[in-house]
Amino acid sequence: MNSLLKYLLILVGLISVIINIVLICLNSNRLPKCSMSWPQESLQVKHSDKSLVFADLTAEEYNSVRDYMWAQKDLKISRSFTAKPSENFLFLIDLSLPRKADVLRFLDANGQKPAREATVVVFNGERGYIKEYLVGPLPGPLQHRDVTQKKYNTPTLPFTARTVTIGEYVELFKLFDKVFQKLEKPLSESFGYIRKKRELLPFECMPRGIKSGDRRTWISFFRDFNGMYIHPVGFEMLINHESVNTSHWTIDRLMYNGQYFESIDTFIVDYEAGSIKKIVNKDLPNYASLKPREKPTGLGPQQYYLQGKRYSVKNNQVVYLDWSFAFGLSSLTGMRVFDIRFKGDRIAYELSVQEAMSVYGSVTPGMMLTKFLDSSIGIGRFAHELVRGIDCPYAATYVDTYRYIDTNATQRFRNSICVFEHDIGRPLRRHFSDFFHTGYGGMANSALVIRTITAIGNYDYIWDFIFYQSGSVEAKVHATGYISSSYKVDGNLKYGHQVAENVLGNIHTHFINFKVDLDILGVKNIFQTKDMIYEEVPLPWMPSEKAKIPQLVEQQIGTEKKAAMLHSAKTPRYLHIASNQTNRWGHQRSYRLQVVSFAGDHLPESESVEKSMSWARYKVAITKHKDEEQTSSSLYSQNYMWSPFVDFSKYIEDDEVIDNEDLVAWVTAGFLHIPHAEDIPNTVTVGNGGGVILRPHNYFDEDPSINSPDGVYFNQGSESDCEYNKMACLEKDQCSSTLEPFTYHGFEGVMKFE
Repeated sequence: MNSLLKYLLILVGLISVIINIVLICLNSNRLPKCSMSWPQESLQVKHSDKSLVFADLTAEEYNSVRDYMWAQKDLKISRSFTAKPSENFLFLIDLSLPRKADVLRFLDANGQKPAREATVVVFNGERGYIKEYLVGPLPGPLQHRDVTQKKYNTPTLPFTARTVTIGEYVELFKLFDKVFQKLEKPLSESFGYIRKKRELLPFECMPRGIKSGDRRTWISFFRDFNGMYIHPVGFEMLINHESVNTSHWTIDRLMYNGQYFESIDTFIVDYEAGSIKKIVNKDLPNYASLKPREKPTGLGPQQYYLQGKRYSVKNNQVVYLDWSFAFGLSSLTGMRVFDIRFKGDRIAYELSVQEAMSVYGSVTPGMMLTKFLDSSIGIGRFAHELVRGIDCPYAATYVDTYRYIDTNATQRFRNSICVFEHDIGRPLRRHFSDFFHTGYGGMANSALVIRTITAIGNYDYIWDFIFYQSGSVEAKVHATGYISSSYKVDGNLKYGHQVAENVLGNIHTHFINFKVDLDILGVKNIFQTKDMIYEEVPLPWMPSEKAKIPQLVEQQIGTEKKAAMLHSAKTPRYLHIASNQTNRWGHQRSYRLQVVSFAGDHLPESESVEKSMSWARYKVAITKHKDEEQTSSSLYSQNYMWSPFVDFSKYIEDDEVIDNEDLVAWVTAGFLHIPHAEDIPNTVTVGNGGGVILRPHNYFDEDPSINSPDGVYFNQGSESDCEYNKMACLEKDQCSSTLEPFTYHGFEGVMKFE
């Protein structure tokens, strides 16, 4: 009887649990759906079509410019996607930014809208030079003018300064195939190479030589794995591809297992004779694979918007609480935002990525000289579709971009920019009071993020511009992806750590340059620094005793040379772009530049290629705004490093006065990367990044976030009162999230060499 009663009780308990689960499910399905966005009329800032003055070119505009240039018979531009080096090729179409003064008249004084124009880069293989044109006004009727002389002080640019195009890569791959046919036996025995089945994949060294005009590239080879970058095989070759006639290209050197050979035939003879130290092929697992070792078992925390999105994206403009800004994505330099306003006042005219640079150390030729300047390849060019829920929050707003670079057709990159508001996860400010008065006041740190991610070869860069309710803006980058590696040979442990079997992770630097065109209450600004010293002072009540006390030191810097803060020199800790207006307390209203960086050492200025990356000398450099000084680097810096057409140091050499002028800050952040075992399979973002924070400093009379609708306050006895504590009534706002289905089209835009 006791047993029967026990079983009945268990059965009743199980039925009760099942009923409760069913009821919970039914009730949860009845929850209201979370609204996706605030009504437009409730936004604190209204959209303006004037932001379109900064808008990237549309697909229709790209096609219009392309067709116009194709129609110019004297230019003889090939329409082939894989045009040969000997042909004329339209490499790039991008927005040409109008003059700042014209834009400000349009934005602020109802002036005429500046003409909309495109920059066009043509590689003239037939004539052996490069030219740049301006094409406009858009939408038409279109005209073009040659601006090469005006921009670069030369009528033409050398043809060897060009980026390697997909058409040139196609010809290089044909050459690889011919070489591999000759070397099939040693490549098979050493690396398991099987033609058309188990290939060796190339990775190129840059720059392409040791002097201006060189186009001799060391190519390193890797196993045919997903994540090839950490599967080096110890085989490299030097290709001379200076000639536009591909039949004249030659193999000038080979490197095998740390040994150099003058020619393919020399290598074959020595290999067959057994006079070299051979590499014996060994099948290896793909330790670079990012496929999870365990099947996913659940989902991490997800965010959604209980009362709808508090921001709005229209055309190329974002409005969010007190913020508004225009955005764009340059094929060459990547993310940029314009006309940044807080509470209606312009804080910055432009905040943009300029360049990403890496310098590598190695004993092997493929990396001994390697210094990557990514804008020459195209930082924005490789902004592919963002994966919903991983690259950005699932419920973020996603924006398509269009580009025309190294192609013959406008390319659409779906969902390549995302915008979202999220809780940073720590309070923006708070205080718990338990002395004399009891109470709590605080505020969640909800901020707006606009993000893109560029996958440039092995590295993935996550670019974030973040807008805080305190009036601060942050531009930062985090690096992930794969390290570059080389085959382990004698002597190369001086250049990194071993991270896998016969694999060295090579030491390298990362330097990122940002352009910060701050306009603090107008375009007449000054540059200030602030720091501290310890001053010894007598105690007023006991003059015989002294104490060292921190003291504020302020300085106004009046010329460009004095305002160029070298990495190697001690930099004042507070750097300000200030107006001549004062706040309520009599202090000049300013914004502070706070650099977040743990960069390695910059390349010594004595190096022949240093001028092509001279911006990286400076932690911060302040220059007078000039429309001619639009960027700190150029498309041609990578392949013409020895005689760069944009040398940033020359922006400073004229040493112009910067008192009460329109000022631009060029900020360099970065990190030193000494690869380690935990970079396998690939590098995590934690600690691998840097950036700059723009912080109000006496710009306001108090912290503007005190007016935020997110503030919380309660004291003892009012913990459950909802008037100043929305958290206490959160259950009233319960809703079930409305999510779009997961889709991905990112593979549509990948490079194809065929």
